[in-house]
Amino acid sequence: MFKILDNPILPKGYKINGIACGLKKVKKDLALIVSDTLCNCAGTYTTNKVKAAPVIWDKYITENNFKAKALIVNSGNANACTAVQGEKDNEEIAISVANEFECEKTNVLICSTGVIGVPLDMGTYKKGISTISKSLDQTQESLHNFSFAIQTTDTSEKIISVKALIDDKEIIITGISKGSGMIHPNMATMLSFIFTDANIDQSTLQKLLGNTIEDTYNMISVDGDTSTNDTVLALANGAANNTLIENNSQDYNNFKEAFKFVNTFLAKEIVKDGEGANKFIEVILSGAKTQKDAKNIAKSIISSNLVKCAFFGSDANWGRILCAMGYSDSEFNINEVTINFKSNKGTICVVKKGQPIKFDEEIAKEILLEKTIEVLIELNDGIYEAKAWGCDLSYDYVKINGDYRS
Repeated sequence: MFKILDNPILPKGYKINGIACGLKKVKKDLALIVSDTLCNCAGTYTTNKVKAAPVIWDKYITENNFKAKALIVNSGNANACTAVQGEKDNEEIAISVANEFECEKTNVLICSTGVIGVPLDMGTYKKGISTISKSLDQTQESLHNFSFAIQTTDTSEKIISVKALIDDKEIIITGISKGSGMIHPNMATMLSFIFTDANIDQSTLQKLLGNTIEDTYNMISVDGDTSTNDTVLALANGAANNTLIENNSQDYNNFKEAFKFVNTFLAKEIVKDGEGANKFIEVILSGAKTQKDAKNIAKSIISSNLVKCAFFGSDANWGRILCAMGYSDSEFNINEVTINFKSNKGTICVVKKGQPIKFDEEIAKEILLEKTIEVLIELNDGIYEAKAWGCDLSYDYVKINGDYRS
């Protein structure tokens, strides 16, 4: 069991902050968290074959089981497609942070987000490292500063803390994410950071993160674009002094429940803040032959731009949903499919056992005008189910991305 905290807090043994160092014109753009002790760390990364320099760096650290002392994040510049210079700049950042906190450069995780193909202003960045290293704190204000400093086109904070009892010790898991555009399944297009004071084995943490990704971040889509920089990192410093959490123990199961909740919450918040989004759409699919089929079909629906446009127009165009299901490359019997739309205004059936249902278009419109909509799909073909989350596609999305670099 776990408890959602009304206000996010920093787990024990960490210090944090976010500042404006000048990488962006006005807003906060540099964030740093440091642990009193070395942390076990785990990571998952973008599936895009073009990977930013910090993604390559973090992947090397987590795959080689190095510990983490610090995580530094900049916004405003992705340090992606910057060739050898970008890799050199990334290493220079790691060395600068390591010198501040007397650790190895391989104890420093780095993330960047922003414009692609522009070299970092390293003079400004290094001055920022010196400044932020002296301003770290454990307050809620410093925690929120970190959250604001990692944002790009985000319009809202994505942050949560939960408390759980593990081995009779109180542990905290806090998650912070950014992302509102270039969001698509398969670990793409956002940054998410999970910090905990739990004592958990590094290989167990990596396995847990990898498994959790499949049902959370990999089940969201805003626009179908897969970023060069997307990263999810989990840090655990053991400051709660619980008995080491190992795979398949009861403590593991309790921790897993809380950990998955945090990541599910953050994934949904990213979609709700989709660029130009007006509506949050949840596809709830049941009755699939296999788990793979359930996930593929749900993701295909939520990723369809035509489906997204229909929801923007509050149009009960169920044909687009069946079309997206059909090209999902998954098995189902169209003659068994039932589709309902649901919101606070009620529920309406539009397809039953593969047959179109005559429905009241005005009632359907009223249901789909709501900000949160559920698409309930029953395949009547098995026992497996899946959920996926997305948003509509609006005029504002084009406006935001038409002048992003400016």
